This record gives sequence, structure tokens and C-alpha cells, in this order.
Amino acid sequence: MKRVYTLFLLLLSFNGFCQDASHPRPSPLSIVAVTYKDTYLKLTYSQPQKNGREIFGKLVPFDQVWRTGANEATEMTITRDIKINGSDLKTGTYSIFTIPKEGSWTIIINSDLGLNGSYNYSTKSDVLRFDVPSIPIEDVIYESFTIWINQKNDKAELLMAWDKTKVSANIQFLEPKP
Repeated sequence: MKRVYTLFLLLLSFNGFCQDASHPRPSPLSIVAVTYKDTYLKLTYSQPQKNGREIFGKLVPFDQVWRTGANEATEMTITRDIKINGSDLKTGTYSIFTIPKEGSWTIIINSDLGLNGSYNYSTKSDVLRFDVPSIPIEDVIYESFTIWINQKNDKAELLMAWDKTKVSANIQFLEPKP
């Protein structure tokens, strides 16, 4: 009986530790996916929360590489070649990093995978880089960092938003080559 009681207390204390606010929970994992004909595009990312903090320029500094989410770097998988913001991107899985700036962001598609944050980010593994304007949002609509895709047939818009900022990039799904 003493062992059962000890095990119960141990489990109770472990449960209390897991729920303690001083030990933040990991950000929720999100997956966004779309399909066009034989092309499948999937993004996997963690959603950090605003929690009353100032985001861009403070928590996420301007002019520095950001993992584009929380925890591990955001990853994108595509099963056929696409164009993103007018540039070719080959079939594969990539990490997505960004450099938020005042008025624009640099979006980086990188071949390194499984990176924790941007600590081991290397420009040598960049596959594609392009700039997009950042769009200010008047009210805080996005308490959580959010990525989504608006798809219209063979065209789509990749959108990222958090706090009072939104960016987008154009995607063109390509027809398979005969």
C-alpha cells in the first residue's frame, strides 16, 4: 500500500509541475496543406502566442533571421515543382526562415532540415530568397502566429500573420512536364 501511495504522490507532483505557469508549454504544432492535381504542399510550424508582448521589432527583432514560428524551424514539403513569387522551387522539403524588417520581410527557403530555431541557420543552404511587403493590420487579429494558404486553382497565396503584421507570397502550381 505504501508503494501505491508513493507512486500516487509522485504522479500528482509531476502533474502539478507540468501545469505550473512558470514552465511554459510548447507552442501548438500546426499543419497547413493544399493539393492541386498531383501537387501536394504542406507547411508544418509551431504557433507562438502574443501574450501581451510587443512582437515585431522587440520579441522578434527587425533585421535578424527568424525561424518563422516557435520551437523548430517551419518546414515546407512539396511533391512537384512550383513557382513561389516568380522563382522556381524544386520538389522537396525545406525550412522557411524570414527576416522581418520595417515595411518588408525577406522570405528564405533553405535546404537544412530539423533545425531548432535559427541557431544553426546557414546562408550556404539557402535555395531561394525574396522580399515581400509587410502589411500593417489596424487591430490585433492574430494573437497566435498563423500561416494559411488561399488557393484558387493553379494559383495560391501563402500568408503569414501575427499581431498587427501580415505578409504574403504568390504560389504557382506547375503542370507536370510530359
